[in-house]
Amino acid sequence: MLKFKKPKKFDYNLIVIGAGAAGLVSSYIASTLNARVALIEKNKMGGDCLNTGCVPSKALIRSAKAISQITNHKKYALKNASCEFDFAEIMERVQTIIKKIEPHDSIKRYTELGVECITGEAKITSPYVVQVGEKKYTTQAIVVATGASPLIPNIPGLESANIYTSESIWHLREQPKDMIVIGGGPIGCELAQSFQRLGTQVTLVEKMGPYLMGREDDDVAKEVTERLSNEGVKILTEHSLIEFQKKEGGNYVVLENNGKKLSLPYTACLIALGRKANVKGFGLEELGVQIRNDGTIEANEFLQTNYDNIFVCGDVTGPFQFTHTAAHQAYYASVGAVFHPLFKWLPKFVKAKFLKVDYTVIPWATYTDPEVATVGLTEKVAKAEHIQYEVTTYGIDDLDRAIADSDDNGFVKVLTQPGTDKVLGATIVHSRASDLITEFILAMRMGFGLNSILGTIHIYPTMSEANKYLAGNWKKSRKPERVLQVLRKLFAWLRGSK
Repeated sequence: MLKFKKPKKFDYNLIVIGAGAAGLVSSYIASTLNARVALIEKNKMGGDCLNTGCVPSKALIRSAKAISQITNHKKYALKNASCEFDFAEIMERVQTIIKKIEPHDSIKRYTELGVECITGEAKITSPYVVQVGEKKYTTQAIVVATGASPLIPNIPGLESANIYTSESIWHLREQPKDMIVIGGGPIGCELAQSFQRLGTQVTLVEKMGPYLMGREDDDVAKEVTERLSNEGVKILTEHSLIEFQKKEGGNYVVLENNGKKLSLPYTACLIALGRKANVKGFGLEELGVQIRNDGTIEANEFLQTNYDNIFVCGDVTGPFQFTHTAAHQAYYASVGAVFHPLFKWLPKFVKAKFLKVDYTVIPWATYTDPEVATVGLTEKVAKAEHIQYEVTTYGIDDLDRAIADSDDNGFVKVLTQPGTDKVLGATIVHSRASDLITEFILAMRMGFGLNSILGTIHIYPTMSEANKYLAGNWKKSRKPERVLQVLRKLFAWLRGSK
């Protein structure tokens, strides 16, 4: 680690680099604490989530779902229903949604919140100096929140292939008649289903395992894989991407499965193989900031790099690439950064309680239809880490509200600590899963178990009753048989029976 001269005075208590979710929250929290904060962004405020990620994808998903509901009108006892749409207008609606949310992340708003917003390309020249253009700014601490970008594999023929990523797909205005999606993770599945519902014939290619969404348990992944297949998505699992070819005036992708090659023509191809941390081009290499083998910035439990006044949060450090996790980390990074000059005087228990990042309850969701929402352990992870658990399930096909909505599919699955009602993890598969999971997130966070959920009144008829019935199934499988035998005899005696 290089040695740098520390200034006697500073322009800022904190400089944050990157105005995505992690950077916005970091700068806001530090400003709320009355620290002097600068936020530097070279592109658009709001980062990936607002401009190319969460917001545009959910806007597209909603339009595609409306079309799907109309297409499947007979399930609602509607004799006739149809819709006309223009693909370009749907893609413009996505931009309209972005513009409507933009003020939440704007320079104007953050300036009003007390953050000094600087537009330009940041360069960290020392742990205490950040340069933008010709101007240098001194700071006591830095938070690096530069996010991540789509991972593009080094595949032969890529330079001449007609490919899109989760960033560039939003420029489309002419609907492709067919599309190959490489990658069966959350981004690939969400966009594959949406484009299929819009009328593009989609082929979804996944290298790992027999199902899509390999991070989830097999029963969960199977449910999503079957739904997409039933909707017309052509699914090729256990197929590897070998190369892109251009021949006969068209684009082809070459895949391999069990040693056999398959060449497929395509109009458009979406690469959805994950995201890589943005760690180059702004000074980290020159400083010798440590990078992990997976390309993310190495950080300790306080989100400090090997320079103790340079903190990190969000996708650039991981281990989770979720907007809500980036915001969660931002609290610890920003508070730690502004109080960094006092670190050596803070008692260990204070640092452990208030500044040590907490990953004990991390939820996530994939917004396919059905949605998949998970918090805590899955069976796959529990088995891999040799954690003992008991599993309880509830089929949503049994739920009155789901039946009334003709949305009676999916399930709730909860892992509990053996012999107790403590929730170790939960997964819900349903069109409303991302909302329904909150009760289990709260249970894990606040330390109450399935008995408390069972004893809580849930409005009838609502989808939230699924969580209560799951708790009921857990209780039913643990009913006190000896006590019930005694009660059976007691009530028989009260009836005058032998």
